[in-house]
Amino acid sequence: MKLEDKNVLVTGGAGFIGSTLVRELLKENARVVVYDNFFSGDMSNLEAIRKEIDIISGCILDPQLKNILANKDIEYVFNLAAEPYIPHCYDRPKRFFEVNANGALNVMLASKETGVKRVLQYSSSEVYGTAKYVPMDEKHPTLPCSTYAVSKLAADRLCFTLHHEQDIPVIILRQFNTYGPRETHPYIIPELITQLSEKNRLKLGNIKASRDLTYVEDAAKGAIKLMKCKKAIGEVINLGYGVDYKVEELAHIISELMGWDSIDIDIEKERLRPFDVERLNSDQSKAKKFIDWKPRIDLKEGLRRTIEWFKENDCKWIWETKIAPEDKIWKYSN
Repeated sequence: MKLEDKNVLVTGGAGFIGSTLVRELLKENARVVVYDNFFSGDMSNLEAIRKEIDIISGCILDPQLKNILANKDIEYVFNLAAEPYIPHCYDRPKRFFEVNANGALNVMLASKETGVKRVLQYSSSEVYGTAKYVPMDEKHPTLPCSTYAVSKLAADRLCFTLHHEQDIPVIILRQFNTYGPRETHPYIIPELITQLSEKNRLKLGNIKASRDLTYVEDAAKGAIKLMKCKKAIGEVINLGYGVDYKVEELAHIISELMGWDSIDIDIEKERLRPFDVERLNSDQSKAKKFIDWKPRIDLKEGLRRTIEWFKENDCKWIWETKIAPEDKIWKYSN
């Protein structure tokens, strides 16, 4: 299957992974529609490709979503729209569950009603919780450690059962951690880059936490390959690099890339999460079996590219200049 000249909707297309996915879809010559409420994502992520895509402002909770799918004759949907940043879920758990779980339900039912050919639902490695064994395959126990992870698991299971009950052609992608240009929240890699751009003394939380990290371009290419794979419909599939690094290790690697000979690390209690995932490490076997996918960009090269982007953008990330559209938060809550 090819996506050339196909009408593709990317919800959350102005976000970090979404904006990279949109760029990769354009390379496939797909006709791309971005659907985003610009709460987490930002228009600046799409500015360079603005003339090549359609952009619609909206929330995945909107009951009118089905009209957009119908009017744009959408054939394929990548559902990335979500409340993604775990620290925020402690303050607004209801909104996280509404958007991530009920929003996914709305996307699935709208897709069924309008005859969408295939949907790819973005889940998360966070649904597994801390690794009970490594590498973590798709049969690993799901023991989520945050409201965010619970909401993603709920969406994950909704999609799985809707596939069997309603024959919705959905693929569930459990994406392990990604990094790269245009990050929209202060995750650990952009946080480390920001702090190390100023001095070699870091303020961090759980430096022993370990994550499996994939460069965002590799992750987007994997998602597109999954969308093209008919055999993947109804399946849950991990995408990850297969190697995990502790925060402390990342700090030393990034500091070296940024020209520091040494670093000092201060642990701040307020940066520790109430209930944290200690380790994530992906088993890539199923992805290799279904789509023969493996990431090509290693950690140091990916970090080098990310640091270069950061410097080219005046050493600022989006959240440092973005004013969140708070008026959109509860627009479709009731």
